[in-house]
Amino acid sequence: MKNLLIKNGTLVTAADLFVADIFVADGRVIWIGLLPPGGEEAANADITIDAAGKYVIPGGIDVHTHLDMPLGDICSVDDFETGTIAAACGGTTTIIDYAAQNRGESMAQGLETWLKKAEGKAVIDFGFHLTLSEFTARTLPDMEQMVALGVPSFKVFTAYPDRLMLDDASIFKVLKKAKDLGALVCAHAENGQVIDVFIREALAARQIEPKYHALTRPPAVEGEAVHRLITLAELADAPLYLVHVSCGDALKHIVNAQNRGLPVYAETCPQYLVLSAENYDQILFEGAKYVMSPPLRAKQHQECLWQGIRSHAITTIGTDHCPFNFNGQKSRGQDDFTKIPNGAPGIETRLSLLYTEGVGTGRISLNHFVDLVATSPARLFGLYPQKGTIAPGSDADLVIFDPTVETLISAVTHHSCADYSLYEGMRVKGMPETVIFRGNVIVQNGKFTGTAGEGQFLKRKPYASTR
Repeated sequence: MKNLLIKNGTLVTAADLFVADIFVADGRVIWIGLLPPGGEEAANADITIDAAGKYVIPGGIDVHTHLDMPLGDICSVDDFETGTIAAACGGTTTIIDYAAQNRGESMAQGLETWLKKAEGKAVIDFGFHLTLSEFTARTLPDMEQMVALGVPSFKVFTAYPDRLMLDDASIFKVLKKAKDLGALVCAHAENGQVIDVFIREALAARQIEPKYHALTRPPAVEGEAVHRLITLAELADAPLYLVHVSCGDALKHIVNAQNRGLPVYAETCPQYLVLSAENYDQILFEGAKYVMSPPLRAKQHQECLWQGIRSHAITTIGTDHCPFNFNGQKSRGQDDFTKIPNGAPGIETRLSLLYTEGVGTGRISLNHFVDLVATSPARLFGLYPQKGTIAPGSDADLVIFDPTVETLISAVTHHSCADYSLYEGMRVKGMPETVIFRGNVIVQNGKFTGTAGEGQFLKRKPYASTR
């Protein structure tokens, strides 16, 4: 492993911003300071990178991905190689994916399946949340085992009846157990039973176009489920992490809970900040590209979410990267929106979109940007300070970010296997130029130079141990 010196860059963490040199050895940051003139030789670096005029930030952490995820007889099109390459090219050096426990199997079996999916493929580090598909006699003992194995977060659903949805009593028991274990429960909040009524009514009226995916999942069904989940978490005296928050109806309950001192955390995704329900009105079934759950919302919800980010009510930005091809997969729903696979690509564009629409517009500071994409995810999910910051002893996962580079987002140039981009033709300013993972340069000028299988499974600390 070669020693690396990064010179003259503007170091940005969640708290600091200053010009510094950074020396890396054995995959970790060794020191941060300013070398005197001619001091490069004394640093004994094998590789020197001049980052003058650029930002040096911690590698991004995306805590919401779905790689190689089965859905019936199809699968999300990015596996742990193509998906993590795309992540790396976008400035993300760690992901936490959702490992699924199939009905009838133990959580350990689900985890083992996902570890095998990642083995020999991941180019960056990875961890897992464990998705619960049912509540049985072994659920609570299985949770203990997962925490011991370094998987201290679990996902529950109030949506998708007969497939993933748990009833309130089961969710309450999971929350109570998570509190005892010091773990964190992640929740997909939509009222699945009400949505099913809306869907049956739409299909009966022959309302089959992609836009009816959104119209049968109105903001109120997310807001109701968020309020209910917060109530259950408060009764259990447990922390709660709400994934992919998409609307003001949900955010108002989150803000209220936080104002009362409850440990409630919210994640949103770039698609809810820059796209809207108008995308469903595109011609020739193009609206199917934007079918995800929760769906895109009317534009007024974008400003609600940005206000939530500015006020720190929203803590992290994930992607919910779950790519299905438009041709051959999304197209299955040509005559029935319920047959359109839910999910969309986005793992590569998170940092550039948030920088452009957040920092570039003055909505957030550089420090807040870093906090959203790296530091808060690391703190919440048991990776800090190994990940999520730049400090002596931390992993040398670093991004040299050029704020001056402009580019158009396109499926032609992205590294995902998805055959489309949600953001096709959108102009962004600010891009990762160089991505360093454990001290090795793995992306240079948009080209991936790393190696499949270099990523390691991260055994994470419990939530409670990071408070």
